[in-house]
Amino acid sequence: MPITTVLPAVAGFAFIGFLIFTITRSNATYRGIWILPAALSLAFFVLSMCTVWTEGPTGFWVEHTRNLWGNQIWFDLLLGVSIGWLLIVPHAKELGMRLPIWLLLVVATGNIGFMAMLARMLWLREKSSLPK
Repeated sequence: MPITTVLPAVAGFAFIGFLIFTITRSNATYRGIWILPAALSLAFFVLSMCTVWTEGPTGFWVEHTRNLWGNQIWFDLLLGVSIGWLLIVPHAKELGMRLPIWLLLVVATGNIGFMAMLARMLWLREKSSLPK
């Protein structure tokens, strides 16, 4: 079975596991939870760099303009990041994050930058709640 079939299946199962985890946990904030989005951002960045190296830097656009499924996936990604951005910006502002820089990173890298932003926000929130 090719890796291009295995990776989406693994990601799908991890996604379902994450969703179940989030609805079954208490509302308590976990120390160190920022490590998860940081690690995911790094892993996705490495995978993306391998893809760019192998397929070229503009391959994503060809895929999103190939047919209606490609259009649908593009719209889905844009909507998902937009919803996340709407929810995260107020918290990021409270923590003093430089939003224009993060906006550029998110626009340039999509969920790679968004996960890095989330990790940074969670780290800052954890750091601000620790006893001094």
